[in-house]
Amino acid sequence: MIAVISAAEVVGLAVVALVVIVLLAALRQMVNIVQQGEVGVVKHLGEYRKTHEPGLVIIQPFIESLQRVDMREIPRPGDRQDVITKDNVVVTVNATIFTQVVDAQQALFSIAKFDVAIDALARTALRSVIGTMTLDQALSERERINTDVQEQMEVVTDKWGIRISRIEIIAISPPPKILEALALEKQADQEKRAKILQSEGQQRSAINIAEGDAQAAVRKAEGARQAAILRAEGARQAAILEAEGRSQAITTVYGAIKKGEPDPTLVAILQLDALAKFADSDNAKIVVPFESAGLLGAAQTLRSVLAAAPADGEQP
Repeated sequence: MIAVISAAEVVGLAVVALVVIVLLAALRQMVNIVQQGEVGVVKHLGEYRKTHEPGLVIIQPFIESLQRVDMREIPRPGDRQDVITKDNVVVTVNATIFTQVVDAQQALFSIAKFDVAIDALARTALRSVIGTMTLDQALSERERINTDVQEQMEVVTDKWGIRISRIEIIAISPPPKILEALALEKQADQEKRAKILQSEGQQRSAINIAEGDAQAAVRKAEGARQAAILRAEGARQAAILEAEGRSQAITTVYGAIKKGEPDPTLVAILQLDALAKFADSDNAKIVVPFESAGLLGAAQTLRSVLAAAPADGEQP
């Protein structure tokens, strides 16, 4: 049996279904959950009403709306762009900008699509800062570029309720020909430094050798001086000892002669003995004392003594 549904029942079912759908939509719009790191901005008929912290947020359906704003720090990688330096060199620059929303109301109502605005502002600031620097400065002073770009952007973004945490320059790429020229310049600079270091090393080595030779000469001179002093001291001591020995010998001989009471005959014999020793020496010259007359007289006396002496084998 097929039941016949009247038009009124169909309308009633449609109304009930519509009411259910509207209630579900209203419930879904009324109950909201804001995640940690976000805030919920409530607008009442398009007008700002309140900012909710993370958690459960209940709003009036259909007349109020909730828009979530991420309050975390967000890295925004920029696109590579060509920038002209102060010395008219075109370089390709790529940077990453770290931003954070600190005022959700200002971020939503002060600027439309603030993420797009930040990207455009970063491009302009990079061109402005690098345009005041030469190529060498741009390649060697990245920290300065980061600071200057951040300062320029913060002047604008502070009004938007957005903070520029930091900016990191990822790459600054000069044209290939400029890179080749820089490589050649670097190589020449390294060779120059190597030659300077080599010359300084040779100079230092020569100085050390000269100082060593000077010290060696000084020490050698001091050694020679000490040796000369020691030799002179030894010679002096030897001379003193020799003189003392001669003095003692003369004193002993003189004492013995004086004790023996020599007569003129003995003195003459001693003088002749001395002359004989001079004659036996290798000298080509013989020194005859001035008292040769006395020696001759002593010789005559000795001859007479020997003549008066008995001959060998004869009895006295």
